[in-house]
Amino acid sequence: MPRHRVRGRLPQAVLALLALLLGILAPTGSAAQAAPTAPDFKVIAFYNGTWDAAHIDFDKEANDWFPRTAAANNFTYTATTDWNLLANGGVDAYDVVLFLDDAPQTAAQRAGFERFMRGGGAWLGFHVSAFATEAAGWDWYYNRFLGSGNFRSNTWGPTTAVLRTENGNHPAAASLPPTWTSAVSEWYSWANDLRTNPDIKVLASVDPSGFPLGSDPNQTWYGGDYPIVWTNTQYRMLYANFGHNAMNYATNTRTSSTFASAVQNRMLVDALKWLGRAPAGTDPWYSLTSRANGRCVDARSASTANGTAIQQYTCNGTTAQHFRLAATDGGYVRLAARNDPGQVVDVTGVATADNAPLQLWAYGGGANQQWRPVAEAGGTQHFVARHSGKCLAVATTAATDSVQLVQRTCDNSAAQSFRLTAQP
Repeated sequence: MPRHRVRGRLPQAVLALLALLLGILAPTGSAAQAAPTAPDFKVIAFYNGTWDAAHIDFDKEANDWFPRTAAANNFTYTATTDWNLLANGGVDAYDVVLFLDDAPQTAAQRAGFERFMRGGGAWLGFHVSAFATEAAGWDWYYNRFLGSGNFRSNTWGPTTAVLRTENGNHPAAASLPPTWTSAVSEWYSWANDLRTNPDIKVLASVDPSGFPLGSDPNQTWYGGDYPIVWTNTQYRMLYANFGHNAMNYATNTRTSSTFASAVQNRMLVDALKWLGRAPAGTDPWYSLTSRANGRCVDARSASTANGTAIQQYTCNGTTAQHFRLAATDGGYVRLAARNDPGQVVDVTGVATADNAPLQLWAYGGGANQQWRPVAEAGGTQHFVARHSGKCLAVATTAATDSVQLVQRTCDNSAAQSFRLTAQP
């Protein structure tokens, strides 16, 4: 029989030499492509985008904001108008479901969503997703899951609202100050009293200082109890009663943004991380020790009240000396106090001058409440104020207790250098 040559096969020695050369020539360091990081969780958002220009505009805004937020927080975001993914199991590839402007309408879609939630899925709904005039038609969703029942009334026109934080120990509300101002929306009230439902935990409601709420006298709330954000403890879910932009209907143009409130935005990020079961410990607590004098950054007398001095004090391991570097945007963080994460290190009076003192104040998204951490040789860091470009500093290099910290022109000195130590 004739012998056949096997074409294209190289001797083993030649293959080994090629592999060695490829290894030598492969890019290293910054030129190498880093392996992509697996997302912490996956989000799918359902919407219709067909009814009410304000809701359609919110869909457009959400489908711009959420992908950018996902990229910055290591999750994925997919938007779809195919609600049948709830019915045919297509939703099972995701960890968190969002309803932007509606709720499932067919029996199969509704059954699929209930199966997803009862199977341990997570959900975040906005504004219209809870609207109902015949709640009994889907009793599980409107009366038991949401707890709200039928729509009762709304405010008009769209306005901001002063909200009061409740149950601030919930992960979705952990960064919220005691009171805060929402972005603009139309606000709904409900036939059911959520306070009487033992499964419902209200996270934010209209603060009495926010009344009257509305601009049309015939559609204004002048007082009462109006929950805005809540969760049902029997499920991994959260409902947020906002998602209606103010519009110039004549020109179909947006005149407000649902994502204009930094506090509200942070709550959404915290809520998504909780819903998606993002790995714990991404925002650990730290003590900050001055390189100049060995004293720790400390909230005076362990207070959490507005105006509490941020001072240097002998390191003692108490929670008054623990802070979280919680990301805002653009590489900045807020330095949140462990004793009340809604309170942050703040430059008094939004001052830009040298020696302006530092205090605790409820976080409201102010640039004077945000700091850019900059790594230094030796493992220390300095912190640059967003509003002034000046550095967080000890006022004295002496090892003296109770001296209030300040901001000063950045000079790379030890007085502006701090060592971070993770705390349990």
